[in-house]
Amino acid sequence: MSQNKDYKRILVTSALPYANGPIHIGHMAGVYIPSDTYVRYQRLRHRDVIHICGSDEHGVAITMRARKEGTTPKAIIDKYHELNKKAFEDFGISFDIYSRTSNDMHTITASEIFKKLYDEHKFIEKTSKQYFDEEAKQFLADRYITGTCPHCGNPNAYGDQCEKCGTSLDPTDLIEPKSAISGSKPVLKETKHWYMPLDQYQQFLEKWILEDHKNWKTNVYGQCKSWLDQGLQPRAVSRDLDWGIPLPIEEGEGKVLYVWFDAPIGYISFTKELTPDWEKYWKSEDTKLVHFIGKDNIVFHCIVFPSILKAEGTYILPDNVPGNEFLNLENDKISTSRNWAVWLHEYNQDFPGKQDVLRYVLTANAPETKDNDFTWKDFQQRNNSELVAVLGNFVNRSLVLTAKYFDNIVPQPGELTEADKNALAQIATIKADTENSIEAYRFREALNNAMGLGRLGNKYITEQEPWKVAKTDMERVKTILYVNLQITTAIATILEPFLPHSCEKLKGFLNIENLCEWDEVGTKELIAPGHKLNKSALLFEPITDEVVQGQIDKLNATKVANQKANFKAVPAKENISFDEFMKADIRTATILSAEKVAKTTKLLKLTVDTGIDQRTVVSGIAEHYDPAKIVGTKILMIANLEPRKIKGIESKGMILCAVGADGSYHFCSPDADIENGCEVK
Repeated sequence: MSQNKDYKRILVTSALPYANGPIHIGHMAGVYIPSDTYVRYQRLRHRDVIHICGSDEHGVAITMRARKEGTTPKAIIDKYHELNKKAFEDFGISFDIYSRTSNDMHTITASEIFKKLYDEHKFIEKTSKQYFDEEAKQFLADRYITGTCPHCGNPNAYGDQCEKCGTSLDPTDLIEPKSAISGSKPVLKETKHWYMPLDQYQQFLEKWILEDHKNWKTNVYGQCKSWLDQGLQPRAVSRDLDWGIPLPIEEGEGKVLYVWFDAPIGYISFTKELTPDWEKYWKSEDTKLVHFIGKDNIVFHCIVFPSILKAEGTYILPDNVPGNEFLNLENDKISTSRNWAVWLHEYNQDFPGKQDVLRYVLTANAPETKDNDFTWKDFQQRNNSELVAVLGNFVNRSLVLTAKYFDNIVPQPGELTEADKNALAQIATIKADTENSIEAYRFREALNNAMGLGRLGNKYITEQEPWKVAKTDMERVKTILYVNLQITTAIATILEPFLPHSCEKLKGFLNIENLCEWDEVGTKELIAPGHKLNKSALLFEPITDEVVQGQIDKLNATKVANQKANFKAVPAKENISFDEFMKADIRTATILSAEKVAKTTKLLKLTVDTGIDQRTVVSGIAEHYDPAKIVGTKILMIANLEPRKIKGIESKGMILCAVGADGSYHFCSPDADIENGCEVK
């Protein structure tokens, strides 16, 4: 189970999602599907494992969302805690507890740990100058300060990071800072805070991470090494906020625990809620602690939280922190503020019964060591070409033929051929490869290994052709289908961590429930001759072009809405004189005919009536207008533009269009049906 030792139990934590918005596929690919896969696998091995998660309900993100929605932080956390909890349940993420950091148990636990470190003088006190909003009469957290990024010039950078260029910032780095609360310019004012002196734990962390945990994922290890190479600095554990856990000391009036001190302690407080035996999971060296996180949480789970636990002195440290990179959506960064995401609760509604398809796609394309991209076309292709055509096809053929030839009874095999023995032998190899990959937190590789059972089954049944053999040798067909059903039963177990709903359905078809144990796969007969199967159905169904296009259209509508909401007119061009303007002969005209220009995507050839003559104009509007639908449209055009040959066609004039925020073209037309040739003055 570990490279260095065997453990009696496993404690798995999944990063606590902020209760300030819905869960999206980036969260699922980065944290929750990998952790759920790992936990389901450990349960199948009958290991003592618990899975801890819940809502992170403190911090600036909550108060900012409440301000945006015109409500209270309490209303926000209640809303999104319930929304996300239900979405996880509907999707099938199998937490043992999904709690929240607003609970009393968490307040008590976090306060006790802070107070112990405070009493033992593990913190340092520092007075520093921080931005203060004189209108709102409060200190401003990093995210409550915006300004211009000194690196890329983004005018909407936050006090902790520029989301455009990704640079980490200090509020004092911003050019022309302003308060996100009142919009006023903040002033610097002295305030006292308590800091975790991470520099005092540098030597410990270097040995613990760089020497003792070289087996960590390269992206996690590399980011930790980068932080350590730069030299650690003290980090605040308190904040001047009115939302959070109050500092449990007399000097702490008006201050709360910094969310990144309080939130990871949620793993401990939630375990306390789950079981009175919580200490055996947190204070025994026989427990393997694994944190599943996204890359933006690496520093907190590998450096900050371990330093806190080391300072406290009675808790174990993580054995591994498998952190994934980011998932993009249709070649664009997922963004909650821009609504550019596939939300989990909406997916559950749009694709009922297809949770395993998303599990499969996000695992097969997981951003394990680098950022990856989710597209709806890839989602469709993987479902149709892999789940339906490979895995589902094999299972369906095996079950349908068993029903057809043997009335859903597992047949008694005859003497096994070398092909039969080879197929059965590969089951054990595939299982072992899958186990090794899961234990190493390589879930993409593990899924590919497990899918080898589907590929094995398809190859075997295609080569053996039982539908043809049935015409001459039914005894041989019994053996072929017996082998098929052994592979099918192995699929129902080995793929369960990845595709739990589908494997539950498959076990129902096989009528085996929990009769097949993980450790039995590859070591013994999995389903015996004479066993009665149930009626089967398709395990997976194709996803149509229309369904996928509907999701793409939804995203395109979001993109257009964002473009319109963020539209800013370009600055005016250099002034021209009235006489220069009067040189342009702008007239009303009517489109008489329109057709696409061959071998182009943007050009239309128009015949227009200018009131003076009928002439040809070539216009780059083919991506915005259907030629058949614009005939008869009244337009404005420049009639005295010097003629120009475009794709061999002489164009005499220019059609006037306004370009929208989304790049769409719109004819400039008179507001009345006036005569062609009227001048615009």
